[in-house]
Amino acid sequence: MSEPDIVSKETMRFMRGKYVCDEVGNGKDELKFRRGGKTILTIYIRDGRYDFLVIFGKTEREKFEALRDEFPRKIQELYDKSKTYHDGKWITVPVADLETLEAVKQLVIIKKKPNRKPFPKDQAIYGECGHRCDLCIHYTGETLGKEFMAEIRERAKRVYGMSDEDALMRCPGCHNKPKDDLCYQKKCAKDKRVDKCSNCKEYLFCDKAVAGKRAEITSNSILADDVTWAILPYVHGQYGN
Repeated sequence: MSEPDIVSKETMRFMRGKYVCDEVGNGKDELKFRRGGKTILTIYIRDGRYDFLVIFGKTEREKFEALRDEFPRKIQELYDKSKTYHDGKWITVPVADLETLEAVKQLVIIKKKPNRKPFPKDQAIYGECGHRCDLCIHYTGETLGKEFMAEIRERAKRVYGMSDEDALMRCPGCHNKPKDDLCYQKKCAKDKRVDKCSNCKEYLFCDKAVAGKRAEITSNSILADDVTWAILPYVHGQYGN
């Protein structure tokens, strides 16, 4: 996997894990993370990189100025060269590597404090796949209630285009020791000779271990609640895995 590909996946993990946002795409080369009619971050999809646009108002500029020495020289120079319009200072950062992405994450946090709250963990059940069984559409054990699971099922069907038959695939959970042929992730781990998915070196960016269909930067749109209910339960580390 190339570094830009890893940047893509890590960006979505960060934005979805930290913020409750609608993802608004133009169907071509642009994706906006919006909340309450305000854009937190805009991403432009380029060849071999992504351009991240963050707009700083007066308060955000003051915060950055107080912290600027903590940012790489490249970010400081881009900030100084960025134009200030009536709605703020438009800072565009080309991102093709994780080091630059880490700096952009801090710009985003200056723009808006994280507002994602995880589902409660008092009934959490963890699988070797890295998912939380109690938030999984396929889990057959006790969960957070019928209404809760109905909500997950409806949103998962919409996000992934699942049929009723797909949604009703059943898994008793690793703690009930299902056969490997009931879980393609357990079979994959066995084939790679690791005891469980989360101990595999490819785990964090594996499409088999996370919701791969929606784990990359695209220009598609998706509602914030669909991310919360249908995507994050299947992304390692997002809900207390």
